[in-house]
Amino acid sequence: MANTAAQQLFERFTKDGESPAHYGYFDRPLREQVLRELTNGAGQTSSVITRNAYGADILNCSGAMFLDVDTADDEAADRPPGLLARLFGKASTPAAPPRSPEKMLINKLETWLANHRDWNCRLYRTRAGFRLLATHALFDPETAASNGVFSALGVDPLYRRLCQVQKCFRARLTPKPWRCNSRVPPARWPWNSARDEARFNEWQKRYSEKCRNLATCSFLGAFGSNTVHPEVEPVIAHHDEATRAHSQLSLA
Repeated sequence: MANTAAQQLFERFTKDGESPAHYGYFDRPLREQVLRELTNGAGQTSSVITRNAYGADILNCSGAMFLDVDTADDEAADRPPGLLARLFGKASTPAAPPRSPEKMLINKLETWLANHRDWNCRLYRTRAGFRLLATHALFDPETAASNGVFSALGVDPLYRRLCQVQKCFRARLTPKPWRCNSRVPPARWPWNSARDEARFNEWQKRYSEKCRNLATCSFLGAFGSNTVHPEVEPVIAHHDEATRAHSQLSLA
């Protein structure tokens, strides 16, 4: 994949006259530090935990479908303009009488489930919206089945595109730094020097301490057939423990 990307960039720079400083972000997967690999029953890597650019742990799953549905822009004031933030739209003004975002999403979910009886989804509240995890089967983010549920449930378009480029589904496990009164990391992986790595490690200690009394999402319930695929079971366990989904702590 790296060789293919390098060749494409070379052709773009030499034939099209494009500056190396101005090529699309989503023409290649993200480069993130791998913290841990999770295997399935056959010993194959099924999930990878990475650290993203602002220091949060990310669960990347090859088959377990996570869906991000953002329904509010209440985090806009306290987040730095970043990769995902730039394309988030403001929530539209609800019609009278107002309906809660949770009820609106549940209505969409129930409509989907009524036409897809085999489906089962776990629903979580996040700081800026909701997270869904389909548990009954494994999925490919580039297939028609994935695209159908992405559209039906109003999945964030940038998240959708990122999943397709990464060829996996992603779920943030730890709080965003600015939501727990922490700065973004002073250096990014891969480190330019031992000093940068040391500075990051000091930041990581402070960040972890500030995350202790915060959760990333809160479990609201399961909807559908109650079916759980064997390979999704360990994903649920790891996700819920890492995010403190059953803790009732404040979300960040």
